[in-house]
Amino acid sequence: MPIILAQVWWRAPVVPATAKEAEAGGSPEARSSRPDWATQGDPPISTNSTKTSQERARLLRGQSVQQVGPQGLLYVQQRELAVTSPKDGSISILGSDDATTCHIVVLRHTGNGATCLTHCDGTDTKAEVPLIMNSIKSFSDHAQCGRLEVHLVGGFSDDRQLSQKLTHQLLSEFDRQEDDIHLVTLCVTELNDREENENHFPVIYGIAVNIKTAEIYRASFQDRGPEEQLRAARTLAGGPMISIYDAETEQLRIGPYSWTPFPHVDFWLHQDDKQILENLSTSPLAEPPHFVEHIRSTLMFLKKHPSPANTLFPGNKALLYKKNEDGLWEKICSPGS
Repeated sequence: MPIILAQVWWRAPVVPATAKEAEAGGSPEARSSRPDWATQGDPPISTNSTKTSQERARLLRGQSVQQVGPQGLLYVQQRELAVTSPKDGSISILGSDDATTCHIVVLRHTGNGATCLTHCDGTDTKAEVPLIMNSIKSFSDHAQCGRLEVHLVGGFSDDRQLSQKLTHQLLSEFDRQEDDIHLVTLCVTELNDREENENHFPVIYGIAVNIKTAEIYRASFQDRGPEEQLRAARTLAGGPMISIYDAETEQLRIGPYSWTPFPHVDFWLHQDDKQILENLSTSPLAEPPHFVEHIRSTLMFLKKHPSPANTLFPGNKALLYKKNEDGLWEKICSPGS
């Protein structure tokens, strides 16, 4: 079934003039052009726009970035997927950030409120979109009244056009699904781009979705949940998209993971920041300030744990976490351990 245009952001939105203004949601300056990726091959969606979609775009991009605390939050890393519903007594917010060429995808069923958020990097979009769809369908009351709505946010006008490629892949794959999917938010690539000193950057790096109210807003996160380095190491080692949360038990499930020793890890650890940025980033100029530090710590983790199945997952059991009464993650014992 075709993907259905609901509120698409076709007219290039208002762009803050500087990085500082973008973070603060401040003084905008207009810039408009039709997205280049919109004309690559047969467009998978209608190209009509509405005043409502333009207003929605303006409002989201004009928001200040909200700092989201750990209470009730489930943070989703790159190549992770999480789905839950308003019935969840532990999780009220799904979120992700640090998306440069990556796209953050939110799929929601308006009937039961089941909501999936994932951080896609284009590794295997053809396989990932069905995973996103099936995660929503896994809720037993999927057939009730309502519709599927998708929101895509991320990417910018990067020199290698990786953002454009991922945008087109995601739209095409959602268009191939059997279900009707209503495209509500499209703030991607050129529509999420700002230019400063002839360099391009994303306007929005991260978003959160409130599971109870369905509100989507610009966000950043200090607390990224349990086992942050372990989860990042799995991604850097080439792990595929995975689901990390069991909404029925309200447990975060990490692993068990396995990977082969990271190639030339000592070589990369001896490189300077410039080499790390140029070789291990898809968008060196647009990365957040902590990118190199994050990569170095992840490489150190991979060096320390070349075979995680033997050292990090005793008995080949997953690491389980559940929110406590204060809304914070707390490790729990695996069944049978």
